[in-house]
Order: sequence, then structure tokens, then C-alpha cells
Amino acid sequence: MSEPAAPQGYPVPQHVHHAQMQVAGALEKSEGKPVDLLKAPWPDVEKAVIKLLGGPFQVNKPEHQTLALGIAGAFALRLIQEHQAFWFPNRDSPEGATLGFPDAIIMLSPFGAVMDSLGQGKLARLDDLAADIRRSLGQARLSVNPAQALGNQAPKLSPVDYQRLFDPGFLQFVVLDTNKTKTALENKPDALARDVRNALGRTQPPLPQEARQQFDGQIVQSLQRLDATKPLIEQADRAPRLAELMAHLFGTVGGTGSAPEDFWHEIVLPLLFIGSPASFPPVDDEEKEMFAQGADPLPLFVDIVPHSHKAPEEGLLGAFEMSEIGLVHPGFAKVGALRLIRINSARIKPLLEKFDPNQTADTIKRFTEYMVKESGKPATPSPQGEEMLKAALTLLADLKRSVTQVQGELCLRRLTEAEAASEQALAVVRKSLQGSLIITT
Repeated sequence: MSEPAAPQGYPVPQHVHHAQMQVAGALEKSEGKPVDLLKAPWPDVEKAVIKLLGGPFQVNKPEHQTLALGIAGAFALRLIQEHQAFWFPNRDSPEGATLGFPDAIIMLSPFGAVMDSLGQGKLARLDDLAADIRRSLGQARLSVNPAQALGNQAPKLSPVDYQRLFDPGFLQFVVLDTNKTKTALENKPDALARDVRNALGRTQPPLPQEARQQFDGQIVQSLQRLDATKPLIEQADRAPRLAELMAHLFGTVGGTGSAPEDFWHEIVLPLLFIGSPASFPPVDDEEKEMFAQGADPLPLFVDIVPHSHKAPEEGLLGAFEMSEIGLVHPGFAKVGALRLIRINSARIKPLLEKFDPNQTADTIKRFTEYMVKESGKPATPSPQGEEMLKAALTLLADLKRSVTQVQGELCLRRLTEAEAASEQALAVVRKSLQGSLIITT
């Protein structure tokens, strides 16, 4: 079974590919002949699948989930072949990736689509979904401006574009005022919409008209589409991102800047747990060679130097046990994939109280000198390495201030790159909403 290459190097997720191959093999063994998952009509595929299921589809049965994942891989390949669709990383998706399309912003979880179809006992629903996508893409291609109609090529969306818009790969620590957050979440959507709209009109500095219209369209009107008779938190399962955003807008009283999750996990938080040791461990020949070849000292430091303070072996970001994670409000319990969670800061608070950016910077300098001595090669500092260290120290300084000086609950917020880019404008609106309260982000 040949597979089209994913655009710009984004491959088919390995677990999806393996499930697809496994299902293809199981169907061939069951039917006594190959079943072409890329061309066979879905009703025919369903007849063969029913034999493998051995009864009704059960969503919680692991072997049924594997079968659905394999069929999802085939469904995705059909769309890739027809529309040049592509996989892009998406942490919100059960597959860890989602399907996007180059001609219009359309996101699809093939696994979710197959799960729904199998759950309803009608795999042919995938044909209906494919027809809807075909129709939407056709309308998008027809909706061109005059310049494009004259032959200019319309820009194509790429996996990078989708990842920036939809993959919550950035993290930010925020401190929420418990009472303000509870009041906002338990308020009615229409009241929240009025408050946000009024705040947009009194921001200082004034928001550009385009930004105000964007806030109005994406936030105010979204609130107005909810049931006006029920508190927002009772509708969190219907609009989880909106509920989380209201908690952030009305409740955040401090916090850090945002940065990619990998940066927090691999550089920033390890710096906190390593501390400022007086000496460094022996280095092997491979590590010396990496330094000699120009590797930046900071990643080498967090990789080579052991933690001075015990960190969880498993858990969130290598810094928090799962027991240290909670809900911002009990109403979020019915939401599957949360992007705003409460963090118990007791483990990191003593480390943050001792954290000194200048001392840490001096430790990295001493480590660099140590590596120069051990490798016999001079350091090759780079602007990127210096910026990385500066960013890490700034984030830790922000986190220290948030945990030790700001009253409230420490929370972790996941956001997309696009949301991270708009955080400055969001902070202006938040300050307007909260009156004279000083916001630190």
C-alpha cells in the first residue's frame, strides 16, 4: 500500500501507520484476500470489519480502538490523495495529530470520525463526511478575489500554519484570583459579553479598530451564542476554550510569559531543580566532542549536571506529580482536554525563593569554563545561545515573582503559537476588565 508523502516533512503518525498495517493484515487473514482500504467502498469494508469486531463496536475496548485507528489511517490517506491534505501535530487530538487541508481551514480528526461512524454502525458516514469536505473546499476555491481569478496563485496553507493556529504547544504559568475566577465562570454568558465589550471601549492604550473587531467577533459573539439562562461553567463542555479564556481574562493577576512546552520541560524547569552546584560531574569524550563542535553550554549543562533537588521521575514537565494537578473549577470535570489546570506550587516554591538569575548565569559561565578546560577547546558563544539563557532566566524570574509575591492559585495554561502572539493585546483588555489592578505577564 503506497503512501503519499506528508507535505513539508510531517509524516503519518507512527501509531496510526502501524494500526493501519495491522488492520489490513487482520482483514486479509479474515477474508482470505486483501481488502483495499484506500479504494474499497466503505460498506464493503464495514462487512469485513464486523467479522473482526465479533459484535457491536465498543469504544472502550482496546482492540476495537486499534481497529478504528487503522481505518482512520486509511480514511486520512484517501483525503491526502484527493485533496493533498496533511497531518500536523496537535496535542488536543487523541491521535496526537490532526488532518488539515491546504485550500481552506478545515481540521479533521480521522480517528474521531471513524469512532463516531463505527459507534453508529454505519461506516458509510465517512462518505458523507468526505462529501462535506469536498463541498467546503470547492466553495473555498470559488471564493477568490479578482486578482486570484485572473490567474495569480492563491497561497496554500501548510502544516506549519495549522500547527501555529491549533496546536497548543506553548505554556504559560498564570496566577488566578480565586474569587474573581469563580465569579466569572458562574456568571451568565450575556453578562460576560457586556463586560468584555465595555472593556474593549476603554482600553489604555486604545486597541486598534481591527483588534477590537476581532475580539468582538471571536469572544463577545461566541459568548452571545451560548444559552443566556445558564452560567458559563455549566456550558464548559460545549465551549471549553471560551470558559478557560474567561477565567484568564477575569481572574489572572500575575504570571509568566509564554514559551514552547519543550523549552519549559528541557531547559527552564531543569535549571530550577539543578540549582547552582559548586562543582560539576566528570564529562565523557562524546560530551567533550559536542562542546568542541560548538554545542551551546546551556543544553549541555541541563543534560550533564544532576539535579540538586528531587524532581518527579514521571508527571507533568518533569516537575509536578499528577497528584499536584487539579481543576480551576469543579465544573471543568466534564471537559475532556483541558488547557487550563491548577498546579500545587508547594514543591517548587522553596526552589524559587532561592533562585537568583545572576547566580544561575554565573553557574552557566563556570560550567562553560569547566568545559573549555575539559575539552581543550575554546567556547563558541552564539547569539541564539545567549538569547536562550536570557529567556530561561526571565521566565524563572517571572515564575518566582508569581509564586512568592502574588496572591492566588498558580495555574498552567496551554496555548497555541497564535494565541501566544496575541497575549499582549489580551493583557490590555484584561487590565481594562479588572480596573486599576496591575497585571504582570
